[in-house]
Amino acid sequence: MQFTDRADAGARLAEALRHLAPERPVVLGLPRGGVPVAFQVARALGVPLDVIVVRKLGVPYHRELGFGAIGEGGVRVISEDIVRSSRVGQQDLAAVERAEEAELARQAARFRGDRPRVDLTGRTVILVDDGIATGSTAAAACEVVRAQGAGRVVLAVPVAPPDAIAWLATEADEVVCLSTPRAFRAVGEWYADFSQTPDEEVVDLLARAAAATSASGPSGGASRETSGSSAVEVDAGGTALAGDLTLPETAGAVVMFAHGSGSSRHSPRNRAVAADLNRAGLGTLLFDLLTPAEEADRANVFDIETLAARLADATRWLRRRTSVPIGYFGASTGAAAALWAAADLAAAAGNGPGDGPDVGAVVSRGGRPDLAGPRLAGVRAPTLLIVGGRDTTVLELNRQAQRELRCENRLEVIPGATHLFEEPGALDEVADLARSWFNEYLSR
Repeated sequence: MQFTDRADAGARLAEALRHLAPERPVVLGLPRGGVPVAFQVARALGVPLDVIVVRKLGVPYHRELGFGAIGEGGVRVISEDIVRSSRVGQQDLAAVERAEEAELARQAARFRGDRPRVDLTGRTVILVDDGIATGSTAAAACEVVRAQGAGRVVLAVPVAPPDAIAWLATEADEVVCLSTPRAFRAVGEWYADFSQTPDEEVVDLLARAAAATSASGPSGGASRETSGSSAVEVDAGGTALAGDLTLPETAGAVVMFAHGSGSSRHSPRNRAVAADLNRAGLGTLLFDLLTPAEEADRANVFDIETLAARLADATRWLRRRTSVPIGYFGASTGAAAALWAAADLAAAAGNGPGDGPDVGAVVSRGGRPDLAGPRLAGVRAPTLLIVGGRDTTVLELNRQAQRELRCENRLEVIPGATHLFEEPGALDEVADLARSWFNEYLSR
């Protein structure tokens, strides 16, 4: 079983956990990669989400050999057998504990802020990770949540080797795993996109989940993640496309996200940028340009003309629902679709901004504007091209495309960043640049 990304894995895992919804469980994500998966599970079940911060205690001369684990609330699980057999002095073991306690406190404060830890006493707890290799961290997490008072422990992961699952079945009350391939080498090989989850994404997802839980009561329940946010069905020229629209009453503009290269509206990077725009008072629409059946044919991902037509039709659909200015945020091939659609809408509207369903601004993140070809000269919307400094091939393609643009435009290069902007702070810089660009040009 192959997963598109962690959001896709979480959505599929949630379906396998539906039987637990009546128990009103608490979902705990193992940082960092487990939190995007857990977020989808908690949202689908309508229950609280929290992070489980666990630190393994490694024998000083053999860190991979754990003699115990610690968790929040002063929870301490120690294997006396390993302590005796390791023949390490108590002073050295205590030094390991002190160091790990400091790191645990730092991580908990970083991820959760000043929100209190969700009380697990007597609750069914679903522990979620993005996959399991050895299972040692998951086993430690099971022990920690039991010590924190959990009544029942369910371990849920998208993929793991069969032997790890067999062992973990003795540590948890129930194990739910979607795929247990025998030819298992690493978790990442079962994901099309297994890019690093930045701390900022973990913080954002936990904050969104906490806001949803607060709005629906302490036991969870269906609610909107953000004021004015809802799931929608976008009519793109007669094709129904799934989307998430956040349009607060006070929004002065709305940004439509055009995903590329097989990514979906669940893209963690685009969702992180969208959340930043929402906090700045901008509305957002994240939606899939292709139906699930169309996504099965890889060629459709690079059919820029069709993607652009869908985006233009979706813009008309959105214009019937709001009169505020509209901008595009495109990534990868989605950036080409955004520029193509912007040019076509400008041509259909007349002479530029202000006439009909035109586009007020475009931002491209690691995009392929060159794939918009001859349409580049017809773009009227101010366009910002953002590229990582180490994404050399795409950077050169952006420079070539920039020479074809006749609209107001700028190329921003983020030093040290690669194509997916996984480096610490890189995606934050993308969000800052996009927010400033949209605020400047969509407010005109």
